[in-house]
Amino acid sequence: MAQQENSPRSLTRVLGLFGAIARTGDGMTLARLSAELDSPKSSMLMLLRPLVAKGYLTHEGGIYRLGPSIFRLAADILSTRNFPKLIRPFMQQLVDRSQESVYLAVIDKSARCVTYVEGIDSPRAIRYMAPLGAPRPLYCSAAGRLLLAYADEDWRENYLRTVQLKPMTERTVTNRVELRKEIKKIRSSGLAISIGEAVPGAAGLAAPVFDTDGRAVAALLIGAPVDRFQRDLPALRKLMADVATQASGMFAGQTP
Repeated sequence: MAQQENSPRSLTRVLGLFGAIARTGDGMTLARLSAELDSPKSSMLMLLRPLVAKGYLTHEGGIYRLGPSIFRLAADILSTRNFPKLIRPFMQQLVDRSQESVYLAVIDKSARCVTYVEGIDSPRAIRYMAPLGAPRPLYCSAAGRLLLAYADEDWRENYLRTVQLKPMTERTVTNRVELRKEIKKIRSSGLAISIGEAVPGAAGLAAPVFDTDGRAVAALLIGAPVDRFQRDLPALRKLMADVATQASGMFAGQTP
């Protein structure tokens, strides 16, 4: 029987019971689930127990209902699909208030880089511009270092041990000790800064966007010419911290 419950048919039953419970709204008993899915009660119990243990279902008074884990999973799926659209109002707010270009960046762990997936250009004639989809190194770009700092520890440590720190400009940090200090500073402040390290004459300020589980799923980035960036940095820090907090609050179910 255990072998049968590890089969694709078992997966279909799991999806079926989620659907059945969702349609009722009030939950279902074991007997009703067994009849609905045409499955023996003993087989259903083997599926239900681990789902209850993991929080995908709740079991009270003989009634099975959808649990917090399945709602969190559904929210993550919807957020991933609509993420750039959901974040764009916050990006526009950053552009309006800073008058600089703003990008949304995500980490690509397989390629060990960061990618801009959405962007809004500054209205100024002299501005920072970057093509969407173009990869950026994690170790020297503001968004890259930000997401590296918030990556899981094992992956981050493996990256820091093995990455080749090639100079992108004369200002690129290529010393592993210094890079580790910078990562620690980012974890402490919640902001990452890169001034002329990835692109000559360009600077960036990045902050994390957290999901419902507190994971940094993306970075908001303000990009600007170095001279203007350095002049306005105190105000940009405050602005970025404010707007990034609002963006994360949306995913935590709060009102921005």
